[in-house]
This record gives sequence, C-alpha cells and structure tokens, in this order.
Amino acid sequence: MKNNFKSSVFRLRIMGILEGISLLILLFAAVPRKYFFHDPSWVKAIGPVHGVFFLLFIFNTLSVAVEQQWKFRQITWKVLLACLVPFGTFYIDRKILKSLDQA
Repeated sequence: MKNNFKSSVFRLRIMGILEGISLLILLFAAVPRKYFFHDPSWVKAIGPVHGVFFLLFIFNTLSVAVEQQWKFRQITWKVLLACLVPFGTFYIDRKILKSLDQA
C-alpha cells in the first residue's frame, strides 16, 4: 500500500506534514516578526491556518486510531503529542506513520 492516496494513514501523514510546516512558520517567522518588528499581520494570517491544520490532524489521528485499532499506549498518544512539539510531526511520520503506511 506504498504511497496509496486512498490510505487513511497516508492522508494522516500529509496532514502531519502540513501541520508541522504551519507550526514552524508560525513559531520561527510570524511570532518573531510580531514581537521584534511589531507587525502582527503574519500571526493573524498564519495562526488560523495552523489552527485548522492542528484540529484536522487531531481528528484524523483519532479517526485512524479507531479505524486501525491502534493501542492508545503504544501509538495514539505519541502521534497526538507530536503535534504539540516543533518538528514532532516530522519525527512521528518517519518513525511510526511511514512504516504503518507501507504495511
């Protein structure tokens, strides 16, 4: 099932990448611009986009966890925690989701 666009795990991986990119842009570009240059326009633009990706990632994670019957203590909590940490979704994609998508 390698890189199958119909795979729910593959879609979760894409959502994780989008969420991770939006978090990095928010943290390392928009927030410094707001506080150092007193220009909140990027935060106002990127913040809601990141919020949507964040919520979609959470809902997709829970949906895939139920569908794939993931054990909460083994997989689900790690994937959920990843979206709270910068670079976390990229790490979880490489260490957990990629192998699940190829299975």
